[in-house]
Amino acid sequence: MNFLAHIFLSFDDKEISIGNFIADSIRGNQYTHLPATIQKGIILHREIDTFTDAHPIHKKSSKRLHPTQGHYSRVVIDVFYDHFLAKNWAQYSDEPLETFVARFYSLLHDYYDILPLPTQKLMPFMIKDNWLLNYAHIEGIDSVLKGLYRRTGKRSNMNKAVHDLRQDYDLFESEFHHFFKDLSIFSLHKFKDL
Repeated sequence: MNFLAHIFLSFDDKEISIGNFIADSIRGNQYTHLPATIQKGIILHREIDTFTDAHPIHKKSSKRLHPTQGHYSRVVIDVFYDHFLAKNWAQYSDEPLETFVARFYSLLHDYYDILPLPTQKLMPFMIKDNWLLNYAHIEGIDSVLKGLYRRTGKRSNMNKAVHDLRQDYDLFESEFHHFFKDLSIFSLHKFKDL
């Protein structure tokens, strides 16, 4: 899953949210210097990724993109799924998305000093362009995918992935809802076990 889902699946625990958010910037076990709850967030993130990659619905969505997106298809699906989470936010949370996002951006400022350098560099762009809120719109997703395309050295087709999204929009959205139900249950169990 992408940023929004990981933050949401931290169940309103501040330090779990930070760990879940920064986990992709942490290699191996290079997190033992961080507070224990942030470490748990990193572990939760990795459990979510493992569950996601193995889930048959996520695999099905990814496979549909393979002809156009190749080995980036799983990354693209993660972004698509964040779009559907943002678009359908009221189905999953009583808190407005705008409030949730603003609260998380504030949290990033509170924990800035312990964020890994790649996250510190990413943060101003994320907040300025309000990525998390803009996931709710196809234009926002298009911008994210084009940014990822540039980060691959333009060796992917992610800049064209919105065409794939539009082509099978209802199908991807239906798959997301079925998948996210399973992921939410799994994540809550893992969260409680940490």
